[in-house]
Amino acid sequence: MVRGLYTAYTGMINEQKRLDTISNNLANAATVGYKKENVTSQAFEEALTIKIKDSSEAYTNRPIGTMSLGVKLGEYYTDYAQGSFRETGNTYDLAIEGNGFFAVSTTDKNGNESIRYTRDGSFKMTQDGYIVDSYGNHLQGDGGDIQIPTNAQTVTIDIDGTIYADKEYIGRVKLADFEDYNYLEKAGDNYYNAVDGAIQKDSVGIIRQGCTEQSNVNVISEMVNLINITRAYEAGQKVIKTQDQLLDQTVNQVGKV
Repeated sequence: MVRGLYTAYTGMINEQKRLDTISNNLANAATVGYKKENVTSQAFEEALTIKIKDSSEAYTNRPIGTMSLGVKLGEYYTDYAQGSFRETGNTYDLAIEGNGFFAVSTTDKNGNESIRYTRDGSFKMTQDGYIVDSYGNHLQGDGGDIQIPTNAQTVTIDIDGTIYADKEYIGRVKLADFEDYNYLEKAGDNYYNAVDGAIQKDSVGIIRQGCTEQSNVNVISEMVNLINITRAYEAGQKVIKTQDQLLDQTVNQVGKV
């Protein structure tokens, strides 16, 4: 019966973590370039249910029973599937079709600069001609920060990222891609850092000017998952209540006999 309590408890903790993940996805359903997160579940390791250093077993490690003690979270992962495009008509709104990320230069509170990667293409031009995101981070080109003449009448960005201002070549938007996205870690909801072991490669994605890529969160699907999680959590509560009643009877009634 105690095992039943533990199994129900681990199940409820697992559903709570899944609920947190889905809630974050729903909160960012309208965030440009957001990639939804998911979490996997796996059985609790059998290694944690093994008797060790028992002289009655000749100090031989032996499994205690064959029943799983419950469930635990496997891993969090990001779904990098393509989001839908929304046409804005804004000159500096950009969307990536295919794999790849925009590279932006960020500065932390200590003044340290670093390159982060994002799919959020909601850019604008500053009064100095720099292209920046909503946080003021500079969009990177092949030669560093992209700067456009402030007196340019028309700015065109081709699908390969080449920038022309009044038909004069300015530079090219730098797209970055990686061999394995497992070497990317989230920094906030829309930025990624490349960690040790990340291998960068040329991106084959193309750029769409005047568009933004929307979140790839399917609100209906997430709501259905939310309902399933709620029901599973309630089932865990009922199991704990049932086990508690059985323990109560065992202690207060069977003991009398």
